[in-house]
Amino acid sequence: MKNILGETKDEPAIRLHSIRLVSDEERSLARIRDALRDRHVRSAARRQLLLSISGRSASLMLNRQAAAAGTIAICGTAEESPLGPIYLTIESEKLQTAVDWLTAYEG
Repeated sequence: MKNILGETKDEPAIRLHSIRLVSDEERSLARIRDALRDRHVRSAARRQLLLSISGRSASLMLNRQAAAAGTIAICGTAEESPLGPIYLTIESEKLQTAVDWLTAYEG
């Protein structure tokens, strides 16, 4: 997860099949935002996030092999990641604002 999120001041809760990081800071997702911008996949990420909204959460599937190498690669289906995808779920009271910020185009 450090390859995806980078260093954070918040301590993640590690379980058998999941890692949960609770933070109220934008910088917790800044590395993902930068990667989406640098790889020119903001619109694909936005589309997937908006389609996956359920209540206060939205999710993306990330390629596990790419993540191990420190790269963000979005999967449209679980089969696109041979080792199985990493499911990144974002929960927020202001979910639309979070999605907008994460996938924003800077002019």
